[in-house]
Amino acid sequence: MYEAATRSQVFGYVLILVVGAACVGGLIWAFRLGFKVRQREPAPPRPEEQPKLPPTGPVRESHEMREPEDVPKAADGNERLTPHQLTNVRSRRADDQRRPRWSPGSSGSFGGGGGGRT
Repeated sequence: MYEAATRSQVFGYVLILVVGAACVGGLIWAFRLGFKVRQREPAPPRPEEQPKLPPTGPVRESHEMREPEDVPKAADGNERLTPHQLTNVRSRRADDQRRPRWSPGSSGSFGGGGGGRT
């Protein structure tokens, strides 16, 4: 009625226990290592060390219209410029700072297919 445990079954049970104990030991070691690393790190900043607003208040965005600089011309007019002779693409502040608006007859969307303003 009862079957005795064979050697292979006992070996399997012992192997499962050893692997389980190794996993638990590895987890404990990893937790202790993480705890030691965390203790070596600097503490978080205190409230008085936090960044503060400048005395003038929050910094705001600036909006301005820009226009591109002209491409430089070649020295004698008929030779072409090579890429290493060109500078970075720059822009300058536009003389007219009014924002472009929609024209009165436009629909306001690209390919919308609507009749626009009527």
